[in-house]
Amino acid sequence: MIPIALGDVAAATGGRLTGGADPAAVVSGVVIDSRAASGGDLFAAVPGERVDGHDYAATALGAGAVAVLAERDLGDDVPAVVVPGRVLDALPALAAEVLARRHQLPTPFDVVGVTGSSGKTSTKDLLAAVLAPLGPVVAPPGSFNNELGVPLTLLRVDEQTRTLVVEMGARGIGHIAHLCELAHPRVGAVLNVGSAHVGEFGSPEAIAVAKGELVEALPPAAEAGAGLLDGGVAVLNADDHRVAAMATRTRARVLTFGWGASADVRAEDVRVDELGRPAFALHAQGASAQVSMQLHGEHHVSNALAAAACALAVGVELDDVAAALSTARAASRWRMEVTERPDGVVVVNDAYNANPESVRAALRALKAMHRPGGRTWAVIGEMLELGDTARDEHDAVGRYAVRLDISRLVAVGKGARPVHTGAVLEGSYADESMWVADIEAAEALLAQELRPGDVVLVKSSNGAGLMHLGDRLALAGAAPVTSSEGVRA
Repeated sequence: MIPIALGDVAAATGGRLTGGADPAAVVSGVVIDSRAASGGDLFAAVPGERVDGHDYAATALGAGAVAVLAERDLGDDVPAVVVPGRVLDALPALAAEVLARRHQLPTPFDVVGVTGSSGKTSTKDLLAAVLAPLGPVVAPPGSFNNELGVPLTLLRVDEQTRTLVVEMGARGIGHIAHLCELAHPRVGAVLNVGSAHVGEFGSPEAIAVAKGELVEALPPAAEAGAGLLDGGVAVLNADDHRVAAMATRTRARVLTFGWGASADVRAEDVRVDELGRPAFALHAQGASAQVSMQLHGEHHVSNALAAAACALAVGVELDDVAAALSTARAASRWRMEVTERPDGVVVVNDAYNANPESVRAALRALKAMHRPGGRTWAVIGEMLELGDTARDEHDAVGRYAVRLDISRLVAVGKGARPVHTGAVLEGSYADESMWVADIEAAEALLAQELRPGDVVLVKSSNGAGLMHLGDRLALAGAAPVTSSEGVRA
């Protein structure tokens, strides 16, 4: 974070200093977890559903925090900036002040925004790798992509930051537009428009409206004769018709990525090795370079192309992009996280989140990772936030697994039961597909059934909790929690 005096924090947030706070004290970081506080930090006391950050002010100050960003006076001995409204509203104001200070410096600085129904976090992680040749990169940890996560990411920018990567999620119309007002991206990438959150938006068309707010917020394209790093750039997926149509919604220069020959940044000669890792020829700017990815799953090719297009738009050389894509490893947990156990079982934990498109992509990756003599297992939990389409979408996933000839399918939990039903109706026979009531039953089944050479995929929405099952399965020799009988076809 660019250091800022506590008095300037108060001015930026409309707050007042209380508890003997020193206006000249320097803030060099912002935290929302009192356990993470250290010298120079400002502790933002965010009220939550279960705990109130104000109750942990003393802990943060004891760890070295300069003061507390608060919604109420905490007493004469607690230095604080008390804001007139919510701390959640004060953080964006403070982030805007930090960004303004970085933009005032003479050294180059770019902001890249990323959104899409799926793949945002993986693409964000790839971007952090491919942008590194230009200089220090700030990118959010995990999925910091909402009204709290984005300001916290912005607040990590310092004087040396060359590029800021902002992941942007949305739960409704206007959310991404709001995040763009905070971050002011010059380059914006829309990865895809799928079924994630369709239960909240109502339709893919409404999702497209929301995702397109990113490209609407970009600055105009550079004037003729301007440099490469001038003007806005909209990076659009040419393989997704709803995303490609966003070209009419932006004033920025459009740069497309995809598998087709017409894409500005494209992949050719895509191959996948025995661990599901893709390799391809990256074509852009009239040249090509070879990429051999360390990530698992052919769907990462599209994420890589999006990251490459953004990197080229901010001045990274094509060869440097290819080299970075070839060495980048998963930086966020539970995204195609592959563990080979000592007993020869391979566990693929991809259970941070799920929607119909990402589940199909994970199943294709599982198929590619099949080992001679071994079996492929798909352990599928519920995909949340699908609204009225939930039953049909889960049913379709079960049918898709059968068509891919996945060896064994285990649907976990009430919401995922249509996955098993769909598999049965598609032609699965006894023991190929099973439904179990809960995670404990799934763990017991797998502990008994898995054998060397098997590859097991664990996939669900975050709220279904299968990521923890994946973690336990990845531990060699883990004993089953309980024993429970499943429902067989």
